Amino acid sequence: MTTKNIIILVCVIIAGLFIWGYFSGGGTTASVQGASETNSTASKSSLTASENLYNFGTVSMKNGNVTKEFIVTNTGDKDVTISTVLTSCMCTTALIISPDGSIKGPFGMAGHGGSVPPANEIIKVGENRVIRVVFNPNAHGPAGVGPIDRFITLTDISGNALQLEIKAVVTP
Repeated sequence: MTTKNIIILVCVIIAGLFIWGYFSGGGTTASVQGASETNSTASKSSLTASENLYNFGTVSMKNGNVTKEFIVTNTGDKDVTISTVLTSCMCTTALIISPDGSIKGPFGMAGHGGSVPPANEIIKVGENRVIRVVFNPNAHGPAGVGPIDRFITLTDISGNALQLEIKAVVTP
């Protein structure tokens, strides 16, 4: 076999693999970091937020951390115990601020920087808590420039969850 024939054979094999991959893929799925699938049999949380999404707009790395406070209210007919507060990325942390000013946290991404402490925060019927979310635009270094979408998930002891979301466009 000549070199020319070998090159042609390799090109045909590569083209065949591309064609096979294209037609046998059956579509692709993408995941968003921190997003979870919704289980239609799961109970709805008694916790609600006045807003679940906040867009910081453009955030400059040189200006440092940005903060958003979400107000979460127990609208149910029973007290709710928040067992865990998790964030979808190490660049984001959350704190629980009680009406008396006491602070629990910081809570972050599971598996990074040690274990995430349990929240164990009881919210009585009709009460609310401030969830202070802190985003560090410098956490990913120069590669972290561009749009971000992060999630903060509060889960109660029954497994019900409330998800908060922040967005921004990070610039140098």
